[in-house]
Amino acid sequence: MGKGMSEELKQLVLDKRKEGKLVHTTIEGFVGIDVSEFIKQPADGILYDLNRLEEVVLTFIDDPKWANDFAVALTIRELK
Repeated sequence: MGKGMSEELKQLVLDKRKEGKLVHTTIEGFVGIDVSEFIKQPADGILYDLNRLEEVVLTFIDDPKWANDFAVALTIRELK
């Protein structure tokens, strides 16, 4: 992703947030979806769409950020 695309993505995410939507990546690219609709999925669907399944997060165990990502996965599972 080039610098221009990075700026476009930032703006897309922030604009969609104002609409009550989140942005995530699909095979078709970045999409915006109402948060209220997104969270109707089972935990596995949410974690898959956010690329935060535990087995995925553990592949980044050498990056300190993995601990927060892992905590997010566990939290989503508990909330669901």
